[in-house]
Amino acid sequence: MSWRDRLAEWIAPKNAAPLPQITTNSSTWGDFVGSFSNLPYPTESTALTVSAVYACVNLIAGAVAMLPLDIYRRDLNTGEVDKIHNDPLWWVFNEEMTPRWGAPQAWEFMTQNMLLHGDGFARIHRDSKAAPNGLEPIHPTRVTVVLNPNNKRLIYGIAPEPLMQGNFQDQFEVLDQDDMIHVPGAGFNGFRGQSPLRHSLRMTAAVALATQEHTANFFANSARPDFALASDQTLSTETVDYLKKMLAENHGGSANAHKPMILGNGLKVQELSMSNEDAQLLATRQFQIEEIARIYGVPPWLIGHNEKTTSFGTGIENIGQAFVRYTLGRHIKKFEKEFNRKLFRTAARTAVFDTTEFERSDLKSLFEAFRVAVGRAGEPGWMTTEEVRVRTGMKKQPDGTLNPGTPISGEPAPAQKGAKK
Repeated sequence: MSWRDRLAEWIAPKNAAPLPQITTNSSTWGDFVGSFSNLPYPTESTALTVSAVYACVNLIAGAVAMLPLDIYRRDLNTGEVDKIHNDPLWWVFNEEMTPRWGAPQAWEFMTQNMLLHGDGFARIHRDSKAAPNGLEPIHPTRVTVVLNPNNKRLIYGIAPEPLMQGNFQDQFEVLDQDDMIHVPGAGFNGFRGQSPLRHSLRMTAAVALATQEHTANFFANSARPDFALASDQTLSTETVDYLKKMLAENHGGSANAHKPMILGNGLKVQELSMSNEDAQLLATRQFQIEEIARIYGVPPWLIGHNEKTTSFGTGIENIGQAFVRYTLGRHIKKFEKEFNRKLFRTAARTAVFDTTEFERSDLKSLFEAFRVAVGRAGEPGWMTTEEVRVRTGMKKQPDGTLNPGTPISGEPAPAQKGAKK
């Protein structure tokens, strides 16, 4: 039996003993319930019903999916880099990771897993020569991370997908760390990143879910303050039960709003004032949005919360640069480094996300910058017009040069040597 088989038997034994009982004083109970057991525990599905959580996760994951991931060749002597256009991994990074996974969907899936569960996983597929030729995203709940005691390397056990049929033991897989992309979130302890659902979002999302449910019930009751029925007579138990049933059937819910209430036997409706909890409901929900945005490092106004002005700047360029620098950068840097060390294994090749589209200024400012770059009013330039054309996605001229009569700087074209006056 190989070490992989022994490890698979250890992680998922065929004749596994019953799991230990979870008691109220155990650490496992605390992980699931904690000290606020009266609040709903946030899961992946329930947390995404909170609009602020969904907006933050969708914003960051969608931004990562939008970014092109380019591959460069680095000169180890000078440090200069050249973009590689024909590397087969470019298709994997930007178009299709595997036949089941288009690249944008895979990027969103891995990033969402990292933002909710603390880890993004993708299995590395290789060809007959062990060269990587595909990536298969894997949900974190299917992955078990252990340490190989022989060489101190991480080993990943992958459980079968829930919809797959067959024997569990036959489909359980064990991979070495070189065959698994593992991008942890904050709080990585050498095995797994900290799950926001179990840590930073645990109380905040639970309060948001409870507030959301309270809001739904409040409006399901026609957003009406509570009222009481008062009578000078003594009402029997049967009468009280009948009144409760009648009110629930004929006046409960928004569909029965504004229906007239007919009372007899000296009954009077005594309306109660709105409670302080209901009066502060809107402010509470706004505060939850700000807390969730703070957890993900997203300015609230980027997810539609416009109560406060932004300190990120006013121009599109400033906003994009700040978002890339303070929010997006720490996530994409982890992807880049993990890809470089698992797929390339050399400093001569590197993968870099292109964030130009997020940081690009408006068209007028962009052209002004290019005018300065190529040189204007006698100032020396540091870019050629061909480099500007490539930077803006334009094709080169057939002879490799621009028409000298139409310089991009906008300055008059210099007189050509030997030209007729």
